[in-house]
Amino acid sequence: MTTVTVSHGSDFFGVDVFDATALRELAQYLPGLLPAAEHSPLTDLLNTAGTGEQHIDATQANALAALLHRASTTRGLKKQHSALAARLGIAAATAARTGQPWTWTTQTEGDQL
Repeated sequence: MTTVTVSHGSDFFGVDVFDATALRELAQYLPGLLPAAEHSPLTDLLNTAGTGEQHIDATQANALAALLHRASTTRGLKKQHSALAARLGIAAATAARTGQPWTWTTQTEGDQL
């Protein structure tokens, strides 16, 4: 299984860990929830989840946080995907607020910690 560790998360160490497949699944719902002109940066990020390390600057993290918040509060999105979008949005907003890059690090089962 491939997971993505996202900085500025809610656990004791300040990270969140997500299944890469769940992140890519969330991307499939966004075109129906957000305007076509806006969702591309977020869907691109989610679609590449688990393929390598990502560094999103604070300005971009702020924009993604707004999109994730809008998606998480949209009616019709399944609860599991809404919760995922909300957690990602909080992490992105925290990175933006602190002026730090929002990082995504990939871990594949069997890799050394």
